[in-house]
Amino acid sequence: MADQEAEKQSLGEEDAENELNYKIPKMKTVAEIQEMDKDDESLQKYKQSLLGQIPTSVDPNTPNVQVMRLTLVCDEAPGPITMDLSGSLDALVKQQFVLKEAVVYKVKIHFKVNKEIVSGLKYVHHTYRKGIRVDKATYMVGSYGPRTEEYEFLTPAEEAPSGMLARGSYVIKSYFTDDDKTDYLSWTWNLSIKKDWKD
Repeated sequence: MADQEAEKQSLGEEDAENELNYKIPKMKTVAEIQEMDKDDESLQKYKQSLLGQIPTSVDPNTPNVQVMRLTLVCDEAPGPITMDLSGSLDALVKQQFVLKEAVVYKVKIHFKVNKEIVSGLKYVHHTYRKGIRVDKATYMVGSYGPRTEEYEFLTPAEEAPSGMLARGSYVIKSYFTDDDKTDYLSWTWNLSIKKDWKD
């Protein structure tokens, strides 16, 4: 859980236009992209390869981005450490997810994009111990188009803290957001660092 600031500051829209003489294109919907150059068969195949199998009909009440579950991936774990994020998040606050100290783990997030292309997705988590923030990590997830299958994102490997002072309970506040600060999902969960898996 080393402090990771994977974000680099980017130029604002005006600065980008002035510095690079680049005009940021207007965002297009998937339907608009599909309608463009309909007579060009090779371009249609190329767009299909980029966009994949787009859902034919989606409930208009379904959010564009749905975070389905988060898993702490650790080869040493006695079983899967997975939280279901597709239902009520209240139950997560009552659960305690356990990591053995000093193990190497990754965070895997499963999510769906249902309707329109989404850009600049990121996963952010703040770690608190006894009410004080002890870590903040930001992971750039990327840009994705709608499709019927779930996407997976895997963070780089991290090492769980170790030692007597590091053991104990942590509260994690997680956010799945984008460059426009759209809140696709925010949730709180508890992580316990223990000397052994069954302590």
